[in-house]
Amino acid sequence: MRRIAVFPGSFDPITVGHEDIIKRALPLFDTLIIAIGNNSNKKYLYSPKERKTQIERVFENEPRIQVKIYDGLTVNFCQEQNAQFILRGIRTSADFEFERNIGLMNLDMAPNVESIFIISRPEYSALSSSVVRDIQRHGGDISKYLPKQIL
Repeated sequence: MRRIAVFPGSFDPITVGHEDIIKRALPLFDTLIIAIGNNSNKKYLYSPKERKTQIERVFENEPRIQVKIYDGLTVNFCQEQNAQFILRGIRTSADFEFERNIGLMNLDMAPNVESIFIISRPEYSALSSSVVRDIQRHGGDISKYLPKQIL
């Protein structure tokens, strides 16, 4: 059976932290779907289509990566994609507690979908898309926080 994972997120924008988690997770799976979700509580800087294009540019030479946009519950999207895993990056203990609770609920709703957590590298532990957006909105230099393919 093919090992398919979904890495859900807003990716507004994708950061070098996301890129690192994806590259480190890739050897574990046959296919990794980067799933751009829509969170009604967030105000986005880039449209879903723009984010999809950015991510495809970053991973254009990796045939095992697919980029898709979805709405609704991540576990439902996983089942539609025949994915057995949800990939999540963990930066802090607060991230772990948050992701643990979501992972437990996902497991209850879809027992065939396991959550896999990869700990971020220390140099990326403070990096988030929302901080990058804020720096960008205020004219700061975000070049070291984004993959070089989308600068």
